[in-house]
Amino acid sequence: MNNFNFGEVLTRTWQHIWKHKVLWIFGILASCARGNGGGSGSGGSGNYQTDPGQDFPFSGGQFERIMTQVGRYFEQNLWIILVVIIMLLIFAFISYALGMIGRVGMIKGTALAEKGAEKISFGEVWSESLPYFWRVFGLNFLVGLVVFVVILVPLISLVAVAATGGMASGAAAGIGFACLIPILCLLIPIGWAVSVIIEQAQAAIVLEDLSLVDGFKRGWQIVKSNAGPIIVMALILAFGGGLIGVLVSLPLIIAVVPLVIGMSSLRESLTPLYIALACCLAYMPVLIFLNGILTAYIQSAWALTFMKLAQPKEEAPIIIEANA
Repeated sequence: MNNFNFGEVLTRTWQHIWKHKVLWIFGILASCARGNGGGSGSGGSGNYQTDPGQDFPFSGGQFERIMTQVGRYFEQNLWIILVVIIMLLIFAFISYALGMIGRVGMIKGTALAEKGAEKISFGEVWSESLPYFWRVFGLNFLVGLVVFVVILVPLISLVAVAATGGMASGAAAGIGFACLIPILCLLIPIGWAVSVIIEQAQAAIVLEDLSLVDGFKRGWQIVKSNAGPIIVMALILAFGGGLIGVLVSLPLIIAVVPLVIGMSSLRESLTPLYIALACCLAYMPVLIFLNGILTAYIQSAWALTFMKLAQPKEEAPIIIEANA
């Protein structure tokens, strides 16, 4: 579809979520299943000295003693660990489930807004989203499982080679890792493409009431037939959303970066750490709210993109010349 109007889709998306602010709630729910792991990995400060007169961490067998204590604690409190693991799994399932119902709700809400609904209620969108929950849940879970296995198998193979023992295996592991880097780099655009197909497949399942398999086929058909508009829209939402996401997370970065830079000062006082944690906790509700609005916009834009691309193309009228 060469006449795809990006400006219209992006503008109408904002108009919909601004007029129907109930969609923000579903955006917050949908963000529970998004990979927004913006965790800033903090490396070692490198300011620790190896002077024998200093109490260097994990020196003099401290590491071995700590690991022994940890192992003993695990043996004595195995049931506590199992309960914690089960609770974490339950929390992860609930969070993922809320994310899926949020995605379905965004698609349903966007469709209602596009049809001209003056008012959209939370209960209406929620009730109309439930019939599609398990199909969308299964689609994301199965595709995610396949992607996980595809990524995990090469890594396990590399670890297995390194674990066979000997210097030769170490050299082989180094060569294997060097060969693995291009494959991992190739998986990035593939994963990006799969995520775009899922966005269109989700919309197909909800808006056209398709099964899981048929929805994926429909999503693939939409992406394949409209590769140009889909790629451009994906780039707009990825870079635009990424930029806004960084701006939204900027207060957290400002709170954490000075702490990481001055890591060595924590040996004297933990006050900077407490201040940084307090700032992060205070800003967290704001971050969740703003990230929910951003997620609502992205999900609504993808749903509206599907609606525009799934419309039957208008055929030019055939003019039949009358016989003279």
